[in-house]
Amino acid sequence: MRRAICAMAMALAFATMSPARAEVKQKEIEYKLGQTTLQGFVAWDDAQKGKRPGVVIVHEWWGHNQHARNQAIRLAQAGYVGFALDMFGKGKLAKHPEDARAFVAEATKDPAQAKARFTAAVAQLKAVPQVDPGKLAAIGYCFGGGIVLDMARSGEDLAAIGTFHGSLSSKLVAKKGFRPRVLVMTGADDPMIGPDQVTAFRKELTDAGARFDIVSYPGAKHGFTNPDADKAGIPGLGYSASADKDSWAALLKMLSEVFPSSPAH
Repeated sequence: MRRAICAMAMALAFATMSPARAEVKQKEIEYKLGQTTLQGFVAWDDAQKGKRPGVVIVHEWWGHNQHARNQAIRLAQAGYVGFALDMFGKGKLAKHPEDARAFVAEATKDPAQAKARFTAAVAQLKAVPQVDPGKLAAIGYCFGGGIVLDMARSGEDLAAIGTFHGSLSSKLVAKKGFRPRVLVMTGADDPMIGPDQVTAFRKELTDAGARFDIVSYPGAKHGFTNPDADKAGIPGLGYSASADKDSWAALLKMLSEVFPSSPAH
C-alpha cells in the first residue's frame, strides 16, 4: 500500500513538472553579416504572457557550443528570452586551444567587425516577438565576458552586463556616464584573470561612475561554469559546481533588480 501511494505521488509530481519544462521553446536562427553566416539559438518560455527582457549570451573561446545554448535555456526558465550568438561563424567550434586562439584572433582582429557581429545578434534578439526591445542585457563567458564588456565600453545600449571568468583588460576604457549595471564573477584561483586585472578594472569602473559588483569565488579556476572545463586538460581550468550555482543565482538577482517590473517577477 505504501509503495502504491509513493508511486502515485511520484507520478503526480512528474505530471505536474513536465508541462512546465515543455513550455521552454527553442529555435535555431541563421543570420548573415556580409559573407559570413552566423548561427544563433533562442529560447523562451511559451507559457509566459507578455514581452520580457532579452539577454544576449556570448560564448567561450571554444565557439557557439552547447554550454552557451544551455545558458539561453536557463534564462528562458527564469522568465527571460535568451539568445546565444555566434562570434566566429557557423560551424566554427574549437576542439583544441590552438583552434580557439585562431578563431578569437580572426573575430577580434577588427574591432568594427566584432561590434558588427554583436550588433547583428542584438537585432536578431530584438526581432523575437516575446522580447521587449527596450530591456536588453548581455552575459559572457571567458572570451565572451571580454566581448560584452567591450560592447558596453563602446556604447552599446544595454541595461546590464554579467561576466563569468571573463577577461577584464581592454584597449577600450569605460567613460563617464557608463550606463549598464555590471556584475563580474571571477575565480580566486583563475590564473588567467589575475588580481592586477581585477584591481585595474575596479578602478576603471569607479572612475567612470559605474554601478558594479565584483565577486570572487574561493578555489574556483578559469571556466568554473563549464562542466567540461576539466576535459580540456589546460592547467588552471576547472569546473566548480558551487561557484557555477552561486554565480548563476547572483546573475538572476542582478537581473531582477535591473528589470523589476518584467513579467518574470
